[in-house]
Amino acid sequence: MVVSLTRGDTLYSANAGDLLMPASTMKLFTSALAFDTFGPDHQFRTTVLRDGTLGPDGTLTGNLILRGGGDPGLSTRYYRAPADGPMSTLARMVAAAGIKRVSGDLLADASAFESKRVPDGWLARYLESGYAARVSALSMNENLATVVISPAPNGGAASVYLDPPSSTVPVTSAARTIMGRKGDKLVIRRQADGRIDVRGWIGSKAGPRSYLVVIDDPAPWVAGTLRSALAAQGVTVTGQVKTGAATSNAVTVASLSSPPLARLASAMNRESINHFAELLFRDVAHIASPDKVGSAEYGNTALRKFMADKVGATATDVMAADGSGLSTLDRVTARALVQLLSYSHRASWSADFHASLPVAGESELLRHRMRYTPAQGNLHAKTGTTNDVIGLAGYVTARDGEVLAFAFLYNGRDRWNAKEAIDVSGATLAGFVRE
Repeated sequence: MVVSLTRGDTLYSANAGDLLMPASTMKLFTSALAFDTFGPDHQFRTTVLRDGTLGPDGTLTGNLILRGGGDPGLSTRYYRAPADGPMSTLARMVAAAGIKRVSGDLLADASAFESKRVPDGWLARYLESGYAARVSALSMNENLATVVISPAPNGGAASVYLDPPSSTVPVTSAARTIMGRKGDKLVIRRQADGRIDVRGWIGSKAGPRSYLVVIDDPAPWVAGTLRSALAAQGVTVTGQVKTGAATSNAVTVASLSSPPLARLASAMNRESINHFAELLFRDVAHIASPDKVGSAEYGNTALRKFMADKVGATATDVMAADGSGLSTLDRVTARALVQLLSYSHRASWSADFHASLPVAGESELLRHRMRYTPAQGNLHAKTGTTNDVIGLAGYVTARDGEVLAFAFLYNGRDRWNAKEAIDVSGATLAGFVRE
């Protein structure tokens, strides 16, 4: 479907009411819903609280709580530090607040979101990949950790460690160093008990090897990194890392705020980061749901209400099982996408929404598409790609100055030809002029 936002008429429509899998064009709905709910300047907060009294000797008689606020920005993407940068920052704040020893436990509070960490419709084959990181209100570094393996100078056991270090994710290793070799043969497996097991060999002439691993249960892992960071600051936690919610009497000790939503949405759309979309989708649900628990189910409810009440679309033209478009259960229509784009173009946050999108021939996922055509530097849109989907939806300015909103969705196995057709169409729209 192609609509002129300047004149208000439909230039082209074919099967615009068909419900199709959107892939990552679903992130347009998540972006608009988040912008409309929070505003582009909104920041999400991760908080450390104490539940107990703090004595003059620095002993906290009670628990320390790390409460997640669904912040996608709790990541080295925004911290110039080693991978434990956010937790090191919080640990310094806790120490500065006078806490030297915690007599109780360190609680990981992810109660702002539902406990389901894998959305419905995510295929099992996705789950070992970084693009399918688990979902939690307490997340860090997109819930990916790095296993670093280095050869021992004189042979023997290889050096193996987790970055960032976490007291709740032990690493066991039988990896050995083979003298005189440059290569490696390493196997890294996540065990059912949360342990990471490393086996194989690495050559003594090889450099360090780094492997990303998906963390299955993010909240205790993040709290474990805080415990390690607290220890580095001389703060001792006597008890264990456990999951649990802060009480209403808990007192804030330290907090970190995310970058503004506009920056988060820009990273999400330009790089198509599924994890950001899942957190933002549930952040909206957390605010909107009666029980104040962010769930994908209520995210879908909030999105349909937004589409009906504000966008003026048919609510059933969208079915969101997740916020990223990775779910095979998601369905949208091209008509709903264009209606969303039209609303977003008129909204108070329109400039930030436009700026979040990749630009044809120039940036991110559209860098190599529609180059040397009238669309280059002009068309800006969200891509969507899986094995069975190719999609593109966004804006382009025609040769006569009209602003056009468009949505192309294809479901099927011939997506390479569909992609070529979409790119030709985008270039054609950029060169469009009324006779």
